[in-house]
Amino acid sequence: MAAPKPILLRFESKNGQFRLTINPQEQFPALLSKILDNLPSNVDSRTLTLSNKPHGGEERLLNSLKGVTIDRVGLKHGDKLYIQYKEQPQINGHSAATASTSLQPHNSSNRLNGLPVPPVENIPITPVSQASPATTIKNPWEVVQQSPLDDRLDRKDGKIPRSRDQKMCRHGPKGMCDYCMPLEPYSPKYLDERKIKHLSFHSHLRKINSATNKPELKSSYMPPLSEPYYRVKPDCPSGHPQWPEGICTKCQPSAITLQPQPFRMVDHVEFASPSLIETLLNFWRLGGAQRIGYLYGRLEEYTEVPLGVKAVVEAIYEPPQIDEIDGCTLRDWENEKEVDEIARMCGLQRIGVIFTDLIDAGNGDGSVVCKRHIESYYLSSLEVVFSARLQAQSPKPTKWSDTGRFGSNFVTCVVSGDEEGGISISAFQVSNSAVEMVRADIIEPSADPTVMLVQSDEEDASGKRMRYIPEVFYRRINEYGASVQENAKPSFPVEYLYVTLTHGFPKESVQMFNTSDFPVENREAIGEGQELRTVAKKLGVSRERIDGQKSVSSVADFHLLCFIHGMGVLSKEEESLLCHVARSHDIAEGFQLLESPGWATLLAILQESGERPPKRPSPANVHAERPGRLDSSEQLAKRFKGASLK
Repeated sequence: MAAPKPILLRFESKNGQFRLTINPQEQFPALLSKILDNLPSNVDSRTLTLSNKPHGGEERLLNSLKGVTIDRVGLKHGDKLYIQYKEQPQINGHSAATASTSLQPHNSSNRLNGLPVPPVENIPITPVSQASPATTIKNPWEVVQQSPLDDRLDRKDGKIPRSRDQKMCRHGPKGMCDYCMPLEPYSPKYLDERKIKHLSFHSHLRKINSATNKPELKSSYMPPLSEPYYRVKPDCPSGHPQWPEGICTKCQPSAITLQPQPFRMVDHVEFASPSLIETLLNFWRLGGAQRIGYLYGRLEEYTEVPLGVKAVVEAIYEPPQIDEIDGCTLRDWENEKEVDEIARMCGLQRIGVIFTDLIDAGNGDGSVVCKRHIESYYLSSLEVVFSARLQAQSPKPTKWSDTGRFGSNFVTCVVSGDEEGGISISAFQVSNSAVEMVRADIIEPSADPTVMLVQSDEEDASGKRMRYIPEVFYRRINEYGASVQENAKPSFPVEYLYVTLTHGFPKESVQMFNTSDFPVENREAIGEGQELRTVAKKLGVSRERIDGQKSVSSVADFHLLCFIHGMGVLSKEEESLLCHVARSHDIAEGFQLLESPGWATLLAILQESGERPPKRPSPANVHAERPGRLDSSEQLAKRFKGASLK
């Protein structure tokens, strides 16, 4: 077979244009060195993107096109591609591009069919502020900005007070002894008495900080937290070529010994109202398919656990998805940033994900099949990987970690059947080790939901990617009651990778969005849609009149706020005022919203497309109601009897 004829491609960036003669069978990453030769030296190669249009085209990261050849995407001789990139930051007056150039393919000696094979770079699941999870920050307690909740919990003493023991205490009412002195928040005795399975994050922090930093020794302070890192460290000081060309004991990860995580970042999930779950379940009841949604809410202190944190859910947004009987497939979410911005203006953030896993028992009484129990599983291996990716996208900033972040506050909730045939909710969080193992591509889901597979350190099925897999072990109790260490290859139980959370509803519901009759987004599959007529009906707008008081009192609906934002009628300031009215239910600010020009324009648009008045009854129906008159069918027959088709 004859070799393909080389083609010429044109490239354009903000620095100008250039041309390259390439082989159509080359892969896109192999072009990186040629492209960088025509760009400034401070270009960050990890952010380099290609697009078919200068604006509004399909942009793709060059590193994400591994295994894709030039002719596969249909590029022809003379076609033009547009380049976008970010520049490397300046460090001590010098460009930091030297670190990235060591990852470029022109430095690699590996070749396949005469073409350079680009080395594989372990990129995090989502770009983060630091260059790498292993990058340490000098004095993070001075640089990192925590959440106000973490700052309040840091200032608290956290100790558990105890009353005077009438039997053991021999001192007076103002004295103290070992039997009545306050307990530490991580006291095992107190946790066992209260049936608390996991330490809270701040209790765990106090425990390890007391062992790491001891003021009485007058030693220098060290951040007590450190995130796990299971990837090959870049820029090894030994001087050998980077992985996969070379590796040593300084840059290779150590063996991993899996243990159940003793703490959890969030202790409790509180749904502001049962209507949130009922709205999600209505999709399954009407369509028979599963449903997934993102949880929007806030983090608050949880007093039932020492130094605990709870996630308060105020709204559930259902992104575009393809729903099936046995699962869901997420589609591209185009307005994701806009929904997050609406939540931010309401004082909320994305704090978790919830999905259903329900099968009707067929008894006709509304009971469902119990799939998740102690003999099967509670969270499958596929769901663990899915949750780990979402947690990796939402890291928790903390000044107590040497990298400036530790874990995540993102939670996962599953709505499934219980052992009694009812519908129940379960809340989980994936461990920090599981998140890093997913980042490092060490584990993958199995067809058996109860076990997780360990990847092979050889090439994968396509032969285009290599990975370094360290030794993975886990400890278990054998049949003799002894704790033994087992090799995790090829698979290990999935229970080592997540922790359980409690959940519930408040005793007195004070819901932020107290109106929930507006249709939920992306439910066209069951015949529900968001239209201007429904907005007009919701806000009390018709062709005859506008009920201003109802329009203000009805805006406390998260789905309605997102729809109004998508209309693009209100300005930024008016949207902020709208979200504040929906959040605080302030009548004074509601009347201020009525006086704004954007809201008046919105009401005028809704009035033109609002609900039409009911039609007047036809004369035939009026005569039919009178005694002695013919009914409507007879009147219609009489009318057609005299009609002619000529």
